[in-house]
Amino acid sequence: MSPIDFKKICAIARNAGDAIMDIYQGEFDVELKGDSSPLTAADRASHEVIVAGLQETTPEIPILSEEGRDIPYAERRNWQCFWLVDPLDGTKEFIKRNGEFTVNIALIEGGSAVAGVVYVPAQNKMFCGTLDSGCWMSEGEAEPVLIQVREADYAAGLTVVMSRSHPSPELETYLQKITVAEALPVGSSLKLCAVAEGKADLYPRLGPTMEWDTAAGHAVVEAAGGTVTTEDGQPLRYNKENLLNPNFIVKGR
Repeated sequence: MSPIDFKKICAIARNAGDAIMDIYQGEFDVELKGDSSPLTAADRASHEVIVAGLQETTPEIPILSEEGRDIPYAERRNWQCFWLVDPLDGTKEFIKRNGEFTVNIALIEGGSAVAGVVYVPAQNKMFCGTLDSGCWMSEGEAEPVLIQVREADYAAGLTVVMSRSHPSPELETYLQKITVAEALPVGSSLKLCAVAEGKADLYPRLGPTMEWDTAAGHAVVEAAGGTVTTEDGQPLRYNKENLLNPNFIVKGR
């Protein structure tokens, strides 16, 4: 496979964000999918932009998208490399119009998230991380800057990022075991990005997520020097038969 120009992948994410914002700024209907999660025209519009862009840029790499067709495990189990896409992560935040929703595009190789782009359309903020080149963030038209996770100060207490839409009793129990200096409620994959850019030390996710929810943010965190593991310290893996993630812990340094 030829090297991938991630500037082009960032441009695809930005174009998808533009399609989302066109809908965000007007009136839109909300449907419920089979699992009762919300779906809007923005999810579909973003999906179409991303798939068209990726197929043009890397026609040899298959795509697994939340809003795409359900690809049987028998077909994808032998994929050594593929794009894992969440066209609009944080649909509930989109519906609330709080700006905390993202476009997620991740490159998976051998079950690992090796590169990821997370774009925040309402903030015009882009995160791009690869295990080879580190993690970069840009805001507006500014030049990208290199970002890294911060070193935790356990004595002073940790800044813990948590879901704005999915609190859980398990999280309350977990937090009683550590010293929490600040709780930072954030929506979508911005929770992982908060750790990547050194705004938070820890993101424990003790509740259901799907692979496309985490892959791009996972790559961003690890490119910035952090870790994403299961509760027992194993790497979070992708392209499983069941695309539901186990509980996981995101840490800075």
